[in-house]
Amino acid sequence: MGTIEQFKQMIGQEAKNVSPSPYGRWLNGTLLEAEEGKLRMSYLIREEFANPAGITHGGVLAGIIDEVMGMTTFSLGRDGFYVAANLNVDFLRPAMVGDKITIQSEVIRAGKTIAHVECRISSKEGKLLAKATSNLIMTVIK
Repeated sequence: MGTIEQFKQMIGQEAKNVSPSPYGRWLNGTLLEAEEGKLRMSYLIREEFANPAGITHGGVLAGIIDEVMGMTTFSLGRDGFYVAANLNVDFLRPAMVGDKITIQSEVIRAGKTIAHVECRISSKEGKLLAKATSNLIMTVIK
């Protein structure tokens, strides 16, 4: 079975039950859509993601973005594993404890060694909360 078919079998399931990533299991997103080079996921903002005011830490949102972008490059089905060389995030609106957010990630260009990925986080009302870009470098896992 190919990589994208594996992703499609995970649609609707919580990451805590299916993700090979320990960090991904902790974040516990739900895969909503999967195509080669494109993913859409949702996350519930939990209390442990937030500061005392109930606003999600930027680092948590950056971590969610990094996790989803990595998954998106993995959906290409290539030999090896992409790791982030940089991550540029613009935080535009807060995500609060109890909010459900949606993340859309797309590989814009996948070369032999570098992939460029864009990602957007939206509220359930469709408001843009954050956007990001990253360049990821292909590595060989031994």
